[in-house]
Parts: sequence; C-alpha cells; structure tokens
Amino acid sequence: MSDMTARLAEIVGNHNLLVGDAIPEDYWHDEELHRPPQQPAYVARPASAQEVAQLLQAASEHGVPVTARGSGSGLSGAARPREGGLLISFERMNAVLEVDTTNQVAVVQPGVTLTELDAATADAGLRYMVQPGELSSSVGGNVGTNAGGMRAVKYGVARHNVLGLQAVLPTGEIIRTGGKIAKVSTGYDLTQLIVGSEGTLALATEVIVKLHPRLDHSATVLAPFADFDQVMVAVPKILASGLVPYILEYIDNLTMAALVHTQNLELGIPDKVRDSCQAYLVVALENRTADRLDGDVETVGELLAELGAVDVYVLEGASARKLIEARENAFWTLKAVGADDLIDTVVPRAAMPKFLSAARGLAAAAEAGAVGCGHAGDGNVHLAIFCKDPETKKKLLTDIFALAMELGGAISGEHGLGRAKTPYFLELEEPSKIELMRRIKQSFDPAGILNPGVLFAAEDT
Repeated sequence: MSDMTARLAEIVGNHNLLVGDAIPEDYWHDEELHRPPQQPAYVARPASAQEVAQLLQAASEHGVPVTARGSGSGLSGAARPREGGLLISFERMNAVLEVDTTNQVAVVQPGVTLTELDAATADAGLRYMVQPGELSSSVGGNVGTNAGGMRAVKYGVARHNVLGLQAVLPTGEIIRTGGKIAKVSTGYDLTQLIVGSEGTLALATEVIVKLHPRLDHSATVLAPFADFDQVMVAVPKILASGLVPYILEYIDNLTMAALVHTQNLELGIPDKVRDSCQAYLVVALENRTADRLDGDVETVGELLAELGAVDVYVLEGASARKLIEARENAFWTLKAVGADDLIDTVVPRAAMPKFLSAARGLAAAAEAGAVGCGHAGDGNVHLAIFCKDPETKKKLLTDIFALAMELGGAISGEHGLGRAKTPYFLELEEPSKIELMRRIKQSFDPAGILNPGVLFAAEDT
C-alpha cells in the first residue's frame, strides 16, 4: 500500500491525495438509499487528463478498483467506492473551457456543476437543457448515467446533448470522440458508447455539450384529474396537438400532498378539488414572445378541460418556479418521509396506464406502497417504494422491473443501474446481451478495474 500511496502522491501531489482515515465520509457514498457507505483506500483529485491517465495506469498495474465521482448526487450507488479502491474525484477539473456561440456548444470539464454551467452560458443567451432534479450534479455525472430530467420531453437526455468527449481508458490512453458536429457516420460512435456506461469503460475528462437558446417567456399549467387514467390518456393528446411543452409531468395525489406540506407550496387549489383528485398533470410551456405563450396556454387549458381535468390553474412567476423546484426535489421529499427505495423505470408512453396500475397491484399484494411521479411525456416512472422487509422488497422490485421489460421498457430510464439495480439487470436481461456487453467491457478495460460491480457482478469484471 505504501508503494501505491507514493505513486499516487507523485501523480497528483500530497495535498490532492487522501488516504485511509483522512478521507471524509462524504466520499464514501452517493445518494443511493439503502447501501451502507464504503471507505475507499485512496481519494485522488487530479487536475488534468494526463493525471487521470497516470492514475488509471497505476491502478491497472496494481489491480486497484477505481470509482469516478463528480458531485456524488447519483441515486444508484455507481459512485460508491470499493473497499481498498481508488476514488477519483473530479472536483478540481471544474472549468468551463469554452462557450462557442457560433456552434452553440460548450466545452467543459467533468467536475462542472449544472449550476455553474448555467451561469457560464447565461450571458450568451444559451443553456444546457439536461437538468435532472439536482442542479449540483456534475456534467461528468450526466455523461456517466445518461441523465435526463423533466426537460427531456422536449430537449432529450444527455445522449442527445453530448456531442463529443475527451476520455481516458484504463490503460492510460487518451482518446477524443465526436466533436462540435451534429452528426457523424464514420465508424463506431464511441461517444454514445461511453455515455451511460457508468464509469465502467472510460473516464470523461472533457465534454462537448449542445446548447439551446434561452426563451424569455414561460408559464406552467397545473391540472388536477379525478381519475388517474385520465392523466395518462391526456398525455399523448397534448403531444399530438402541436404544442411543444418543455415539461410534461404527472404527480399522484399522495406525492403532491407531501410536496405541498414539505415545500410550503401555495397553489391556489381549493380543498374540495384537492381531496377529490387522484393525480395532477403539470404542463410547462415556453416561447419567444408573451403573446405566443398566452395563445399556447389558452390552447392547452382548453384541451385539458376537454380531456376531463377538474380545473386548470395557470401558474406564473414564483408559484410556477416553486412547483417545478418542488417536483425536482421530490426525491428528497420522499426520502424524508421514509421511502425504502426509489426506482426510475421507463416504459413506452402508451404502456404507462397498464404499468402503473399493475405496479400498484403488485405493491398492494406485497403489503407495500408504491407512490410517485414521473416524466409523463417520455414514459419515465419514478416510484417511491415503501417496504421494510428486504426480501419482500427484493421480490417486489424484481416483479416491477420484469413487468416494465415485458411492456417494452427498461429497469432504469435515467438514474443508471449502479450497484443497486445491477443484480436485477443480471437476472432479467437476455444473457446474450449481457455477454456482448461483457466483451465490450473487456476491450476497454482488460484489467477490470473500472467500477467493478456495476453492470456486471464484481467477479466478472
């Protein structure tokens, strides 16, 4: 260990290497709910791609497992380090290197947070639109998990907004993929292979992200429905209307009650309406001009009324921001009220009613609870699971994930598998697909050091 410590210190400097008991507990975990923290043997804080390359080369030579960390805001355990392992923290690689207004891209280091990137692009009238619920999350974390968020219904997930990478392979080689270009048909698309790989193939050290114009005018429409199925029926009707909402969310009544209580929301909804509805639909619209926005709001209000909404409330300014912020913070609210797990299953949009009804039935049969909200526009369902018995919860999650896959969906829509969901993936996914992924992993990471236990069993990587 002393030889490894000396080598790592030589690469990043003594003041950027933490060892053993000197490692603060914040590095021991991410925000995944139920796995205990794990102290790594080393935390290295590199300042360049060259230092990352040297760290990975040393880890490969010594067989030391490596976990990458951005802000530690992930929800699946992918940033939880391994015992005896090396945690590479990108906190010092946090520069916005360029905001290119002509090509509408930004070039950033992986440790840049979404808040920092938003501030850096504001003067140019541009914005990176991948915004999962936690804006302290890092761009590198977005890359690792293929992050999404509420705005994905209009702007897509990280995969649609990451155009190129500088990345370091576990062998110490530095590669560049993609670039400031909108499309490429030259060989394998390595950018998209690395995006969503959860730190198992390569570590991104520079990211080229797509930027979009900031639109000055926005409004949020909140519609309560007495019947949950009416919400699900309304979603495709809204999307087919020609309106282009940048947020299209559903929130069930129990989750909304928790948000209102914990976030002190004042939505102007009478008690009689609130008590009678099963779920809410949140439709956020934006436009270049106030007049066009007003027309869109009127159209969506009329459409929601025709589709059975109990009433329609137009929220603007502070009330709209507070509702969106509360929805973005739903994880923290559900965690605070005692959720035992949080899943982010995705199914085809048309399958959402069937999936939600069946998932709730499975939870009820297990004497458990399943409540939540989700990105109705793209079929991403966020369910908080309330089930104290570990074995019962494991079976319930297996059944829910299997149901989603039978309906043409997947276990995770944006949080990633991490260490929390990998066992379910290995049990339910086609063996031939897993074997192909394992061969890809072997090609990138022959020593098997990058995030063992994520996507594959630890002994297989």
